[in-house]
Amino acid sequence: MNIPMRARRSRTARVAAGLVCLAALAALAGCGAEGTGETGGSGGSAGGEAAPAPTTRFSENGVTVTLTVTDWRDSAGTLKAVFTPEEPGFHLYSTALPASGVDGVGRPTSVTVSGALRARGALTAGAPVRSVRLPGVDAPVPVYPDGPVTTTLPVRAGAEGEATVLVGYASCSTTEGCTIPVADRPVRLHVTADGPAFHAP
Repeated sequence: MNIPMRARRSRTARVAAGLVCLAALAALAGCGAEGTGETGGSGGSAGGEAAPAPTTRFSENGVTVTLTVTDWRDSAGTLKAVFTPEEPGFHLYSTALPASGVDGVGRPTSVTVSGALRARGALTAGAPVRSVRLPGVDAPVPVYPDGPVTTTLPVRAGAEGEATVLVGYASCSTTEGCTIPVADRPVRLHVTADGPAFHAP
């Protein structure tokens, strides 16, 4: 089949242009991969994907607690604790509740750190606080709505070594009563230059 010279030249030009574009795309892809590795820092993997955040969980007295260290960089990050009542209709108490409760009723939701980890701010909760009146208690008691509550605590590594998270809480239902409070339940971590890691449960 005879192809006119003009058509052959046009096809040759298109093929050459396509090869140039492919080379440019390959170069850009290489640059992008390198950039991802640099921004990932010690938290990145060989494939350029972020490593999973250190996580552990335990269940005690009607509540499952999931602890995660997120956004770790420059020896600092956020310790997130999700408190999930195991039965519907149960709530947790405010982090601002006194340590002994109100007239002895309730215990605060609490997360503290010691050892190689130090808090660099206050514990906050991602749920609104409401007040409930309980029989035999003169003052209103601050609680969160029924269901899970997520708290966050900004932390920093003061050194490499062992660290401890102390967790406290109590859950109650207006119809089913309360579970036994949990106070200063320890969770262990090991902190290195790469960041913290929870000990096996």
